[in-house]
Amino acid sequence: MTELRIHWGSSLDSGQKKGAEKYRSDLLDLDGAVEYAQEADALGVESLLMAQSYSLPDPLPVLGALARETEKVRFILAYRPGLLSPTLFAQLVNTVSWMSKGRIALNLVAGISPVEQAYYGDFLPHDERYARAGEFLDVLHRFWRGETPLTYEGEHYRLKDAQLGLGYWGGDRPEIYVSGASEIAQRTALTHGDCWFRYGDTPQAIAAAARPFRERGVGVGLRMQVLSRPTREEALADLAEVMRGADENHRAFVADFVAAADSAAVKNSFRLAEEAGHGWISPVLWSGAVAYRGGPALCLVGSHAEIAAELMAYKAAGVTQFIFSGWPARDEMRHFYTGVLPVLRDLEKTEAGSGAAVVR
Repeated sequence: MTELRIHWGSSLDSGQKKGAEKYRSDLLDLDGAVEYAQEADALGVESLLMAQSYSLPDPLPVLGALARETEKVRFILAYRPGLLSPTLFAQLVNTVSWMSKGRIALNLVAGISPVEQAYYGDFLPHDERYARAGEFLDVLHRFWRGETPLTYEGEHYRLKDAQLGLGYWGGDRPEIYVSGASEIAQRTALTHGDCWFRYGDTPQAIAAAARPFRERGVGVGLRMQVLSRPTREEALADLAEVMRGADENHRAFVADFVAAADSAAVKNSFRLAEEAGHGWISPVLWSGAVAYRGGPALCLVGSHAEIAAELMAYKAAGVTQFIFSGWPARDEMRHFYTGVLPVLRDLEKTEAGSGAAVVR
């Protein structure tokens, strides 16, 4: 039986209580991040996504600190090709792999906003960023296959007799996730990735998009929010609470950010939200926070049993992994892993016994 793999969102944000307000971006609570990661470890969370953004502390040094304070939980490092040379990046990842005994995976993101990319001195257009990402991943794979010294001649990277003394821990390599909804993002994931990650949609829509990945043996993952309670009534009451006092100035900022974005994933999430009137896309898929929090804020809302059943529908559609977050992230992590996950695992055992898998 293949179980759905469930990861959780970054431990670098403030874990704010509301879903319609701006995150704090002017502080790093390292002690709080350690406590968050240690609770994730105790709950059995497989991995924590360490997100990258100009509005967050850089995830790589924090990941190194958290790895020393935890035992089992992995860390999915989000990073953007173009900010570091592939040789230096491989050196950094190899070093962290030894510090964590291999508990690091990579989420390569090409960037969603030309405005933000320009903050870092990167002015390549969308498709060229993915072309560069493909070269970046090609070089990384070659290093981890042991092709050293490595000479590489590409359009974006040129290396001469590159070599590293410290390889990846255990002679292995990290699992590689490639994010994006565009055609070139999907090609990059098929060529260089172990799993293609995208923002959420309905199981029916995901099934069509997942088909070529299933055929090639590449995983499919969704990045979403979740709000789960013992009953649907409790979930809806808490949803109303986390959206109370919405910051309309922040909503206007997000609208401007999206207008300047060149990400197919971001624009698709906003299209879904607008078509649904920033409300319910399905009985359990809610889009009301997208206008305030962006593409990842498509949210599964309902009872533990309803959420578990919907995850089984996504599994039947070809999804193999999820990265969830919540409001606040740490509290929702606790709700999910103690409430939803046991129900989900029981459903998976029943499915394995019957051999049934149906796309709704």
